[in-house]
Formats: sequence, C-alpha cells, structure tokens
Amino acid sequence: MQRIDPVNIQLFLAAAREGSIKRAAETEHIAQSALSRRIAELERSLGVVLFVRSPTGVVLTDAGARALELGRKLNEDLAAFAREVQDLGDRIAGVVRLSASPSAIIGFLPERLHAFRLAHPLVEIALYERSTAESIRACMDDRVDIGIGVAAKAPAGLESWHFASDPLNVVVPAQHPLARRRRLRYAEVLDYPLVVVQQGGALDQDLREQAANLRLPLRQSVAVSSFEAGCRMIEAGLGIAVLPASASAAYAGTRRFARIPLDEPWSHRRLLVYAPYKHPRLRAISALIEALRQSGDAEAMPE
Repeated sequence: MQRIDPVNIQLFLAAAREGSIKRAAETEHIAQSALSRRIAELERSLGVVLFVRSPTGVVLTDAGARALELGRKLNEDLAAFAREVQDLGDRIAGVVRLSASPSAIIGFLPERLHAFRLAHPLVEIALYERSTAESIRACMDDRVDIGIGVAAKAPAGLESWHFASDPLNVVVPAQHPLARRRRLRYAEVLDYPLVVVQQGGALDQDLREQAANLRLPLRQSVAVSSFEAGCRMIEAGLGIAVLPASASAAYAGTRRFARIPLDEPWSHRRLLVYAPYKHPRLRAISALIEALRQSGDAEAMPE
C-alpha cells in the first residue's frame, strides 16, 4: 500500500462532514480543485472509491463510511498523542477541551479564560457551547476534558467544583406593570405570557416543574433558542422571561428593560465545573480546573 498523507485524511473528513467538495474547500481554506485532487490521491492510495460524486455534492460509499469512522478515531488518537507528549514538556502546554453552558460563556468565562491564557500561553482552549446535560454527557464520553453547567447530581465518575452563582431574574420591558417591583414571586410571574428560551433545556424544565408544583399554567408566548433573541422578544412586548442574572445583564442591561430578582428558594442557581475523575490528569487540564475554581471562589456577580 502506498504511503497515506494525514492531510488527505483530514480533507476527506471535511468533505464527508460537509457533504460537498466546495464547502469543504471553503472551511479548510484550500482551492476546490486541490482538495478534489487530494481526495482522489487518497482513493488511489487505498484502492477504493470513497465518494459518489454528483453536481449537488458527495455521498459516502460503503468504503467511505468505514473510512469516516476510522478516520475520526485516528483524529482522536493523534490529538491524544499530541496532548500527552506535550504534557511532558518543561512548560504547561496542550489542548484542553471545554464544554460550557450559554450562561457560563456569556457571564463568566471570557475574562477567566483570558486570565488563564495570560498565565499559560501555550495552552489552547477548544471551547464548545452546550447545555448542562450535553456537557456532562460529553465529559462522561471523554469527548471533553471539562464541563461547566448548572448544578446537578453528577453521575459516578465525575468530580465537581463551584464555578459561579447565577441567580434568576425576571426580565420585563421598562414600561411593564411589574417593572418597579423590588422582588417577584414565581406565581406573580405566571400571570403573564412568558418568552421561553432554549425550550427543553435545564432552565425551561425547572420553570415548568415549578409551575406544576404551584398548579398554575405556564403560558408560553414564543420560544427562542438564545438569550439575546429572548430579550429582543421581551423588548418588542411579546412577553416577559425568567433568565439567569448573567444573561440578563448581558442582553437586558439597558433602560429599555427592568430586571427583578426572582424571590424563590430554587432561584439561587449555582454553576459547577465538572471533570471526569482521572489520576493523574494532564497538567494543562489540572491548571484550568484550578484556575476556574479559584475564580469561582473570588467571583463577582453580573451587575
């Protein structure tokens, strides 16, 4: 068998992911003709056809589907090889895979990651935005090294540490009847139509569960996928919303909105750092966990 160029495998994986030679060339910053030649070279080296090509894109053959599966595993093995070898150097270096909830990314992570990078410039952070449940699952599946999300019962095999406090606020338009209130009970909030953010997510599930406990209906006005979109809906008068303090500070911090603390025992949300229990850990992972824990101990709440 001819020698296989690892770059050709990377380009094959990109084309399989995109379902198109053209789109893969754009994402990989290479000429379309050059990428096509690279994949043809890989097919000659392997002695099989990996794609069925058409004007609308590419479809994997049976051999291509198997090559995709093995190529992904090879990618993971190469990444692990690089990470573990880099960990043996004189300085802390390598890639740390971090998955975090939207509220953690919006409210707390940017400044903390910046401080960490200043202290450890050779460490690269691969950041993924995921829900708490998805972040925990990614930790358990060894797809990420660290997860950040809402406090939850961690499965066996995961450790957790305090990251931040992120209590819930009620966000209303500035001229809303509730805008001058100092605090609000959830039963009062349920008198109004709600803008739901990230339907099915941890916060949405909590709010629906608490409404059921009160035996009151949750009247959904509209559902959106992001905190920013939710605040735009509130501004337009489509409803009010219960949001984390971090998100409401970021997107509803102007005079067009009022942010009122939700006065309920369950509204004091905590964010945790999660990580698979491993001993020893790679030094870059341990350093980031320690930095996030220390930042959590000295956190400043969003204003």
